[in-house]
Parts: sequence; structure tokens; C-alpha cells
Amino acid sequence: MKYLSALSSGILVWIGVSLSFYILEKVPVVKDSFYVQSAITAFLIIFFAIGSAKLFYRKNEMNGLKLGIIMSVTALVLDVIITVPFVEIPNGRSYESFFTSPVLWILAFVNAISVYLWKRNQYRTK
Repeated sequence: MKYLSALSSGILVWIGVSLSFYILEKVPVVKDSFYVQSAITAFLIIFFAIGSAKLFYRKNEMNGLKLGIIMSVTALVLDVIITVPFVEIPNGRSYESFFTSPVLWILAFVNAISVYLWKRNQYRTK
């Protein structure tokens, strides 16, 4: 049951990141700069990760790094199944261009490390 909840947390992060990029593509000031959109999303993913982790930890227990990795892998799998075929390929990009982008791996790392550090901080404050 806790792994299903961990997958659900990853889905929430993926939705948050996907919506962030979608909305930022419509904002006049940043719509022409993928790197500005990525920087904003990298900041926002911290909140998506911690919010999803808080939901997970209401009823479950797991090492923070393990949860963060499961959440990141879940988001990456959803990218394979949904993001690339329905967003990237129609816009002229490929699986290769998507998965070789350093931005993707930075976002996955920030997600996992955010959950880990937040969980570690929870133990210190108790």
C-alpha cells in the first residue's frame, strides 16, 4: 500500500511540473525562454515534492531518499508514456532530445533531494 501511495506522490509531482511548463509557455515574459521556465519550475518542484511527501507521510513511513527516488522515477515513466509522445514529438522533438536534456535530470534530482532533506529535517525538529 505504501508503494502505491509513493507512486501517487510521484504522479502529483509530475502533474505539478507539467502544469508549470504549460502555464509558463503562455506567460509573455518567459514564454520564449526555456531556461527561465526551467529555473522557475526547478524552484516550484521543491514545493510540489514537499507537498506530495507530506501527503504520503500522513499515513505511511519510508526513508526520504527512497520516496524521493520513487517519485522521480514515477514522473520519468509518465514522461515516457505521456509527455514525450503527446507533447514533445508533436512539437518536433524526440525521446532522445527529451531524455538527454540536463534540465530533466536536474528536476529529477531536485525532486529527490527535496524530499530527502525535508524528511531529514522533520526528524531533527522532533
